[in-house]
Amino acid sequence: MKFKYIRQFVLRLVIATAVGTAVGTAVGTAAVSTVRAQTNLALEVNPLTAGEELVFEAEFSRAVLRKVDVADFHFRTRRDTVPNGAGAPVISWRLIGDVTSKGIFSKLFNLRLHEHIESSVDPATFSVLRTSKVDEQGKRVRHSEAIFDQTAGKVTWTERDPNNPRQEPRVMTASFAGTIHDVVSAIYFMRIQPLEVGKSFDIQISDSGRIYQLPVKVVERREMKTLLGRIGVVRVDADIFGEDRLIRGKGKFSIWLSDDARHIPVRADLSTDVGKFEIKLKKASVMP
Repeated sequence: MKFKYIRQFVLRLVIATAVGTAVGTAVGTAAVSTVRAQTNLALEVNPLTAGEELVFEAEFSRAVLRKVDVADFHFRTRRDTVPNGAGAPVISWRLIGDVTSKGIFSKLFNLRLHEHIESSVDPATFSVLRTSKVDEQGKRVRHSEAIFDQTAGKVTWTERDPNNPRQEPRVMTASFAGTIHDVVSAIYFMRIQPLEVGKSFDIQISDSGRIYQLPVKVVERREMKTLLGRIGVVRVDADIFGEDRLIRGKGKFSIWLSDDARHIPVRADLSTDVGKFEIKLKKASVMP
C-alpha cells in the first residue's frame, strides 16, 4: 500500500469531499439571488444555512480489507460581519473543514494526520477571498495562507513552519481570471449549480499556490439509502486525477448529492489502484 498516495488522498479530498464527498449547503437567502460561474451562466443560489455542520466517515477497501475506517470529515458554515470603516459592514461566508485520520490508517503508519482549513468567501460572487490552513502530519506542522486579489487576478500563497520560525517561508503566486475557489469553497459552489443530467461545467481551484481546472459532469439521477432516508440523489463525476489535476495518478471520483434545493452531499466513491474509498454522511445538524 502506497502511504504517500493514501496520505495525499486523505489530505486533499477535503474536494472532493467530496469534491466532496461530502458536504456543503446552500448560500444564504440573505446573500444574493444569483452568482455567475466561469461558464458565464447565471446560477440560482440556494439558501446557505449558517451553522450547518456535516460529518462524514471514510472507509477503505482492498482485497481482504473491507470497509476499514480511515478518516473523518467535518464541515461547518459561518456567516461573518466584517467592519468596513464608515461604510456598511461587509458580509462574508466562512467555510470550515477538518480532516482527521483514524483507525487502521493511524495504527498502520503510526502517524496522525489532521488538516484544518478555513475559507472566506464573497457572498456576491462566491469567489474565495482568503484561505488559511493548518497541516499536521505527526510532528510535521505547516501553517499556510492564500490571499486572493480579485481585482488583480492574483493569488499569493505563503507557507510557514511554526516549529522553525527562523526558516524563510515558502511563497508562490499565480494568476487567475474569473471565479476562483479553494478545495472547501469548491464543494459548496458545486452545490449551488443547477445539476441537470448531461450537463458539464468546470471549477477553477487554487491549492498550495497552484491553479487547477477541474471538469465536472452530472451523470445520473437515482434513489439511494442515506442518513437522510431513502431519497433521490444526483451523481456527479469530478475529474480530479491526472497530470495538472489535484491528485496525480489514475482514479475515478463520484459524489452523490440530494436531489433537492440543498444538494447535500450524502456519499462519495473514490476508486484508485490503491483501493476504494467510500465516504458517507454520518451526521447533519444546524447549530445556532
